[in-house]
Amino acid sequence: MERKRNLASTSVKSVALKPPRRAALTISKPELLVEGSDQTFRGLVHNLFGFLARHSAIREGHGAVIGLAGIEYTMLISIGHLAAEGDVSVKDVADHLHLSGAFTTVITNKLLSKGLIEKAGHPVDKRRLCLTVTARGRDMLVRLAPVQRKVNDVQFGCLTAKEFALLADMVERLVTSSEQAMALQRYPHMAGTASSLMGVMQFGIGAIFGAVVGQTFDGTIAPMTTAMGIAGILCLLSNRLLVRDG
Repeated sequence: MERKRNLASTSVKSVALKPPRRAALTISKPELLVEGSDQTFRGLVHNLFGFLARHSAIREGHGAVIGLAGIEYTMLISIGHLAAEGDVSVKDVADHLHLSGAFTTVITNKLLSKGLIEKAGHPVDKRRLCLTVTARGRDMLVRLAPVQRKVNDVQFGCLTAKEFALLADMVERLVTSSEQAMALQRYPHMAGTASSLMGVMQFGIGAIFGAVVGQTFDGTIAPMTTAMGIAGILCLLSNRLLVRDG
């Protein structure tokens, strides 16, 4: 038996191990590559998935304390915070939470049916509805606040004041760039052309408006605010004309 075992072991040929093949890069910007590798970038993306999953679970937990689903709690507290700055419409809430107007309408109607918010006509624009949190809704948020503070302090307690400011700025910019990436993903067959066109348009429009503001500058903020208003109107019109559902 021992002889058979020795013969079997000597009959196995040693095979030289091939070096592992490097996977295709998932990003090409030099600033995001570390020694030519995207491993750090992939780690960041996967950690973001982990963070978002845990934060969503925490949000659901906050909502459960006051008997609401996570998204209902988020919308309720958002209406309360936005109302401190002025009138709040469905569009304001949708923009603040980066959600569609239709979905926001569905959730606000649920909050309305539960008596947690009220809808009233806008004092000037009769086409708009203003959202406010009812006394019952405010009481629920006040009851949640002590638990909410403790949980949030632990979750974000690893950040310094400087790190927190940097993170808030970076996340805001990532939301904008992610929207651009989603638009780009709709045209995979011409991604390079679309990306180049977006870059040219951004720099070109910025240069045009910068030149106009510089030429019309009169020592006040009027030229800048006028340019921003025109840019906003153009963005709204282009969105209405070019973007289609589905």
